[in-house]
Amino acid sequence: MSAISPFHLAIPVHDLAQAREFYGEVLGFAEGRSSDHWIDYNCYGHQLVVHLDTSMRVDLARVTSAVDGHQVPMPHFGVVLDMADWQNLAHKLEEKGVRFVIEPYIRFQGQVGEQATMFFYDPSGNALEFKGFQELSQLFSK
Repeated sequence: MSAISPFHLAIPVHDLAQAREFYGEVLGFAEGRSSDHWIDYNCYGHQLVVHLDTSMRVDLARVTSAVDGHQVPMPHFGVVLDMADWQNLAHKLEEKGVRFVIEPYIRFQGQVGEQATMFFYDPSGNALEFKGFQELSQLFSK
């Protein structure tokens, strides 16, 4: 795969202190610029910005989509990692007591596109998925 330009994603959060704890301490994302209403994070080289929305209701009863026998929360976002980084992240999240929507496991085992995956929510109810591949070149394989 060729080098990819960083993406920018802005998401709402209901509490900046909780977001700072989750994205900074739990996930370990480096904090960039911030104000009383938003915080920039380095999400594996991409720009993730959490914006305060005090009117936001945390609602984990979401739309889901069936994938490999699981109901995955929609919408969701995350990063595709190499397998070693994914395993390290999964272990770190387990140690920190993160509650998974879908526990870390291998999806499409033995098939083209085999991948590790895990789903969890941030404190504001934003769904995240992190994937791991032995070979990142398999990301778009059919």
